[in-house]
Amino acid sequence: MTLVVEDLGVSDLVRDVLFEVGKGERVGLIGESGSGKSLTALSIMGLLPDELRASGSVKLNGRELLGESERELSRLRGNEMSMVFQEPMTALNPAMRVGRQVAEPMSIHGTRRDHKAAAAELLDSVGLPSDAVRAYPHQLSGGQRQRVVLAMALANDPALLICDEPTTALDVTVQARILDLILSSTRQRETSLLFITHDLAVVASVCERVLVMLDGEIVEAGSTLDVLTAPKHEYTQRLLKASDLEAS
Repeated sequence: MTLVVEDLGVSDLVRDVLFEVGKGERVGLIGESGSGKSLTALSIMGLLPDELRASGSVKLNGRELLGESERELSRLRGNEMSMVFQEPMTALNPAMRVGRQVAEPMSIHGTRRDHKAAAAELLDSVGLPSDAVRAYPHQLSGGQRQRVVLAMALANDPALLICDEPTTALDVTVQARILDLILSSTRQRETSLLFITHDLAVVASVCERVLVMLDGEIVEAGSTLDVLTAPKHEYTQRLLKASDLEAS
């Protein structure tokens, strides 16, 4: 088992969250803005704001993460677990060339000897041209920047990848390409995926299981097929009615 979350709470904003993500499994966490999805992800990564505290248990490959020192969490981030955010520019240094930024996680964690060659290889694997290595973030499109961030997140073959609304700011065509890329990359590496979104169609195309979050609690969980074809909770039913899936 890769990730086990038990009785997770974040101040008064998230309560009694319980779920697991197995090796190579793709799990969707859906809900409207403010439901607690991102706080759950930040708790797992150890990236909560200073004013918030997480309680309960978060175990990655049997190792308890809550209460770990920042030094240990920094070592685990990028190596054992990585996160892709909605806006790639928050994760990219505007003054540093893309190739160097992709190589940096490998350099820090010492996972590959030839960091420059490995960075070029990773950028190629996410569908970027060879000259992207020397580009600065502002010279790339939004979709290209998100590909760079994904390459950075996958640089050290983490056991767990968390994606927090990674395609929301992209147009439909680019969104589909990024989703295909996330799906193929995690399958190839047997990476566990926790995919956070408000879009049921995205969950249907990427995830095997789904968790539905409302007001800081998981209100429904099950296989994607079961939840999206026969939702039990009233909130899930409302989400489905408001989506494009019901008509399809």
